[in-house]
Amino acid sequence: MNLNTKEIFTAFMVLFAVIDVIGNIPVIIDLRKRAGKIESGKAALISGFIMISFLFVGKKMLHFIGIDVNSFAVAGALILFFIALEMILGITLYKHEDNSADTTSIFPIAFPLIAGPGSLTTLLSLRAEFSIENIIAAVILNVLLIYTVLKSSKKIGDFIGNTGILIIRKIFGVLLLAIAIKLFAANVKELF
Repeated sequence: MNLNTKEIFTAFMVLFAVIDVIGNIPVIIDLRKRAGKIESGKAALISGFIMISFLFVGKKMLHFIGIDVNSFAVAGALILFFIALEMILGITLYKHEDNSADTTSIFPIAFPLIAGPGSLTTLLSLRAEFSIENIIAAVILNVLLIYTVLKSSKKIGDFIGNTGILIIRKIFGVLLLAIAIKLFAANVKELF
C-alpha cells in the first residue's frame, strides 16, 4: 500500500470542490422539505459505492471504446472548468430533474448531486495523476463528510446562512478553476 498524505489531501480537496456538498445545502434542504426525510447514511454509502466502482470500471469502459485516460482527463478538466464557472458566476449550465419520491436519498442526492458527471469525470482525471489507494481514501473521507453534512444540513444552512454559502461556493469555484487548468495542462502534453 502506497498511502501518500499529500495525494490524499489534494484528491480530497478536488472531490470536495466538485461535489460541492456545502454549496448544495440549499438544494438538500429543499429536497428534505419535499420528501419529508433524507436517509443520510444510504445516500452517502450509495454515492461512495458509485464513485469507487466507477474508479475501477470507468477506465476499462474507456479502453473498451478506445479512449485513453489522458483524453478523458482533458475532457474532465473541461467539465471541471465549466462547473467552476457555474460556482463563480452563479449560473447553471447543467440541469437535473428534481424527484420528490421516496427515492430522494438515491436520486437526485446520491446520483447525480453527489456522484454526478463532475465527480465521476474527476475520479478518472485524478487516476491519471494519483495512485488508486490515495483516491479511494479521498473518496471515503468525502463520503464521511457528505454523511455529516447530510445529517446536519438544516443546522449548517441556518448557521452559515445564504451569504456564507455563496461565499464558500465562490472560493471553491476559484480553487476548482485553478485545478481544472492544471489538469488540462498536464494531460494535454501527454496527448501530443
